[in-house]
Amino acid sequence: MSVDPDALEQTCRNAIGVLLDARDRRGVWTGKLSASALSTAVSIFALHLVGDHEQLVSAGRDWLLANRNADGGWGDTVDSLSNISTTTLCHAALHAVNVDDTTSRAWLTSQVGNLTPDTWSRAIADRYGEDRTFSVPILTMAALSGVLGDDGFRYVSQLPFELAAFPRQWFSKLRLSVVSYALPALIAIGQVRHQRRPTSNPIARLLRSAVRHRTLDILRAIQPESGGYLEATPLTGFVVMSLVAAGLKAHPVVRDGASFLADSFRDDGSVPIDTNLATWVTTLSVNALAQIPEGVNAMDTEAIFKWIIDQQYRVHHPYTDSPPGGFAWTDLSGGVPDADDTSGALLALHALNCGDIGAIESGISWLLNLQNRDGGIPTFCRGWGRLPFDRSSTDITAHALRSWHAWQEQVSSQLQSRITNASSRAVGYLESQQYQDGSWRPLWFGNERHPESANLTYGTARVVLGLPETSPARQLGLLWLLKTQNPDGGWGGDRGIASTIEETAVSVRALPRDHEAVKRGVRWLIEHTERGQNFPASPIGFYFANLWYSEKLYPLIWTVEALQHFANE
Repeated sequence: MSVDPDALEQTCRNAIGVLLDARDRRGVWTGKLSASALSTAVSIFALHLVGDHEQLVSAGRDWLLANRNADGGWGDTVDSLSNISTTTLCHAALHAVNVDDTTSRAWLTSQVGNLTPDTWSRAIADRYGEDRTFSVPILTMAALSGVLGDDGFRYVSQLPFELAAFPRQWFSKLRLSVVSYALPALIAIGQVRHQRRPTSNPIARLLRSAVRHRTLDILRAIQPESGGYLEATPLTGFVVMSLVAAGLKAHPVVRDGASFLADSFRDDGSVPIDTNLATWVTTLSVNALAQIPEGVNAMDTEAIFKWIIDQQYRVHHPYTDSPPGGFAWTDLSGGVPDADDTSGALLALHALNCGDIGAIESGISWLLNLQNRDGGIPTFCRGWGRLPFDRSSTDITAHALRSWHAWQEQVSSQLQSRITNASSRAVGYLESQQYQDGSWRPLWFGNERHPESANLTYGTARVVLGLPETSPARQLGLLWLLKTQNPDGGWGGDRGIASTIEETAVSVRALPRDHEAVKRGVRWLIEHTERGQNFPASPIGFYFANLWYSEKLYPLIWTVEALQHFANE
């Protein structure tokens, strides 16, 4: 069956209109992240400890009680499945503000077996394995709230905050128990654990006491102007509650962090995981609209170009000691340069026919210098560690490949040579990471209904776009996408998982336009977006450590990109 050309044209026209209308007064896109029960719980607990925020704490409490799932637990978004981490944090927050929530306690008991502190804490730790980035903060809040009993810190592992005093270049050798970007949590939670339950090792105890003020100075030095580390409410909330509990309520980090948390509350009492993804969604929007004359003509390309260029970091970043040249996900002070957003910015500048070759070469060099020994590209820093977000990832590597290839013919000959070499290594990395069935697993996106929370559809669709057309691995990836299409014509995160707009759109974009499966996918998008008028978002964003989110613009942007790719045949 063919695609109805009138339906396609109407859907494209409507979707493009909705996307253009989503711009803010500056002519760029800010987007809107989903409300997060986890972020709301962490924020109200931290502000409860700080004091003087009773109205916000009450509003957040009421939002949590009104937005639990039917089974009695909470997921990360209002559309998410209940999980032990978020439900534990919500239960702890409600307990702290004197709400006797037997409903969530019953759900937790059904998942854990019993809520003795030992069993409960072990269940949370087991969910994350060796990565303590999230298990230790959860258990810290549970201990501070009292739900783990009078000796709750007995169940909280000591984070070696003293390692933060070492030079950043040493981090790859120190085998940190948390990912690099969680450095503020390492310092703050490590300190409160050290104070509440110090080690019996006299040397370690002495060392930690000796560097306590030094690491607090580092914590303050890397705090952005907004007060929010990475613009992230969970990370900032964990820092604030830990310092208050360590007797540092008057510390400037607490003052500015609490102000950030208070400013993050929405009118309904909820809190998102991050302030915004403005740079990311703007570059995605530009890349989607640049395929079509009406999209380009409707944008103030000069203003958008200038805005994107202004987001490039021109100095070393204090948080990660990242050199100049990269881009972050947001235009706000808490952003940190990362590979995915740098690649997206480079592609958007190419689509806008950017003439600032100096900025382009700086961005490309930044990405090239980030490449790990295995040929892949990590998120923030080269060689910092083996945990997620520090090690190489497939989706980010493929995105970097696309950005390098877009500019390769326009940069200096020296940079062209570096791109050629780096691309060969990146392709080798991607080939080595392909599963036997032809799929790839990404880092930044997942699917809650997948047994391993993976999103092989997103990963495979993004990787095949970055690989050369002659690559056998690419052909296997395309075959995998064809085999995993659902009977309804859409795609989910893997075989048999319910179709979503996001996953269907990225699959349609990745596959050859003339394939029958693509036509079925296009028809699915036309129907499920009500001909480009309705774009419900799914929680496929994977923030960190199994923390889910949805972004209002993802289904819209990716549908415009997919349908225009199909319509341009």
